[in-house]
Amino acid sequence: MNSWKAANTLMVQGTTSDAGKSLLVAGLCRCFNDMGMRVAPFKPQNMALNSAVTPEGGEIGRAQALQAVAARVAPHVDMNPVLLKPNTDTGAQVIIHGKAVTDMEAAAYHDYKRTAMKAVLQSHERLSAAYELVVVEGAGSPAEINLRDRDIANMGFAEAVDCPVIIVADIDRGGVFAQLVGTLELLSPLEQARVMGFVINRFRGDIGLLQPGLDWLEARTGKPVLGVLPYLHNLGAAAEDSIDVQQNVDRNDIRLRIKVPVLSRISNHTDFDMLRQHPQVELTYVGQNERLDNADLIIVPGSKHVRADLDLLRRCGWADDIARHLRYGGKVLGICGGYQILGQEIADPDAIEGKGGTSAGLGYLPIRTRMYPQKALLNSQGQLCFGGEPVAVKGYQIHAGRSELLPELMPANTEIQPFAELDGEGFDGCFSADHQVAGTYLHGLFDSPDALQRILRWAGADTSLQAGYQDQQETALNRIAAACRDHLDLARILSFTACQAPNAGTVS
Repeated sequence: MNSWKAANTLMVQGTTSDAGKSLLVAGLCRCFNDMGMRVAPFKPQNMALNSAVTPEGGEIGRAQALQAVAARVAPHVDMNPVLLKPNTDTGAQVIIHGKAVTDMEAAAYHDYKRTAMKAVLQSHERLSAAYELVVVEGAGSPAEINLRDRDIANMGFAEAVDCPVIIVADIDRGGVFAQLVGTLELLSPLEQARVMGFVINRFRGDIGLLQPGLDWLEARTGKPVLGVLPYLHNLGAAAEDSIDVQQNVDRNDIRLRIKVPVLSRISNHTDFDMLRQHPQVELTYVGQNERLDNADLIIVPGSKHVRADLDLLRRCGWADDIARHLRYGGKVLGICGGYQILGQEIADPDAIEGKGGTSAGLGYLPIRTRMYPQKALLNSQGQLCFGGEPVAVKGYQIHAGRSELLPELMPANTEIQPFAELDGEGFDGCFSADHQVAGTYLHGLFDSPDALQRILRWAGADTSLQAGYQDQQETALNRIAAACRDHLDLARILSFTACQAPNAGTVS
């Protein structure tokens, strides 16, 4: 037994962003749940534009929603009490316990951290009381010297609740020993003592060739290497924030080519995960010096700063590319902010997203949008309203804008075609009169297999029916958990806490 006060809390920190913290936490949650433990994920502070809506109508990072699935529990706002959604290079929307409270510049948020820490500790206390084990994900690196003061995301939190820490590093980036030794050296002696060991992530090759380095690392730091996780190819797990460009495409059977412009504040790009995994779909993210050409379908994604990204579309020449694409018979789909961009007008008189004002949209859809302080946060399901018999669709909505239909813009004797009819909510989205352009507020609409196939058919391609998003994520989580069981010393990791798994004999 150790002396940690927070004996049912274990924290995973990383040497860098994208070192593998999110997936390691997910893997540990699944492993410990498989052993019979009631486990909850937790991230004190997350900065990401990919978010999810919890059953109680709050907003948390998508990584914590995935980790909740791994732990086989419902996602809850306490699992990510502080979410920062950047809306400029120096500012972000601050979301506390699932609700947006204000926009802040970085310097102002630094002073606000004392208030944020109270929310963090309240959430952790509730989770600790409700679960046998809380597995915590840090943010970025604990060795960011400029962020140490009032830290709530890494060692500041670990010290506040007095919990043990594991540090994970990505060997695929190179310099893994420098990452680990350097991170440890930059911690205070008390913080160093809190580190129980290391995990090396994304290893490919002969582990025997790595062993001398592992022996040196343990001798140099006095900390054990708790395991070396392999590189898991074509994993397909939802990314926390960075855009994953890997695809599972069959080059000999591409039936649809999709282009997605990478907006400056692109949000919820996990919308496209199932398209990237579809072997008959080629999806390309288009950077700001690239063209939106040679596509069958252009998708304008969600945005945290819609009017600014509308301006970006025009500056980059993408608005002209979309016009040319439509002249040649292509299709365009807008999701959430992209739906608003494709309409007639976006008004933000109260400066909800940056500087207030009104912008003319691209003018393809008969809608007018206004921004409001209160976000719509909904989990939705219903049916698609086009292309034949209705098919089921489900997803979630996160938007400050409300869009009004403008039937007077339609040709005579032509009604507006809705995109979907949602249970208890009415119609969502719409089409242009010629059905070349469509828009919807539904994130995650490609996650339902039949809905995905119907949308691709509207875009011009008959494709095979694929497995659904939930099945795909379960497969990914089980692969991560299997790697953790096979390559980590789970018994030793669990021994850092006072927790005992009911099936502890199965720990390997």
